[in-house]
Amino acid sequence: MKVALLGYGKMGKIIERILLERGHEVVLKKTSTTTFDGLKNADVAIDFSLPSVAVANISECLTNGIPVISGTTGWLEEYPKMVSLCQEKNGAFLYGSNFSLGVNLFFQLNENLAKMMSKFNQYKVELEEIHHTQKLDAPSGTAISLAKGIIENSGYTSWTLDKNRDENQLYIDAKRIENVPGTHSVFYNSDVDTIEIKHTAHNREGFAFGAVIAAEWIIDKKGIFTMKDVLQLV
Repeated sequence: MKVALLGYGKMGKIIERILLERGHEVVLKKTSTTTFDGLKNADVAIDFSLPSVAVANISECLTNGIPVISGTTGWLEEYPKMVSLCQEKNGAFLYGSNFSLGVNLFFQLNENLAKMMSKFNQYKVELEEIHHTQKLDAPSGTAISLAKGIIENSGYTSWTLDKNRDENQLYIDAKRIENVPGTHSVFYNSDVDTIEIKHTAHNREGFAFGAVIAAEWIIDKKGIFTMKDVLQLV
């Protein structure tokens, strides 16, 4: 397949290498100083850019009938607009806060555990996420997805970064530490014990590989998708 890379930073370069290893062709490497020239030659686009340009990148793809995979976080207040545009153009759009196959299995585990624990009010839930200091948004998109999975399956109504939260708010402790690709933990704390589930990324390879798998999967499809669709977890 022919792929447009929207964003050509560290992740974009790793994705390019995996694409080439799998026999695909990169027809566009979009940066802040280049145009969309070449996009119309693509079978699919993969967006790992910046929050400030993600909406423009996704819109350009959908307007031109190019299926688009986006792993850029920090712009989700505009997500409903992209869903509407995709439906209007009868296109294909897949957003993932994290494309790691392991993380998406972790998402499912998190939801299942939240359903199980919702009956036991003596346990209070907290999230912790740790990322490298170059990460621009906090909490991470992955942490927000984990929080959403808990909120939808428990009595919590929202998430917050404030330690002095209300009892119906889920606390996320967002930490930035040098050279940490991404670590996410969910804690169920009671007076007598703690239950913890945790995912630790060792490098960016897993994120990039999952994005390529998603791009291969979405070819010739129409609609709004997530990694649950790709991994047949729904």
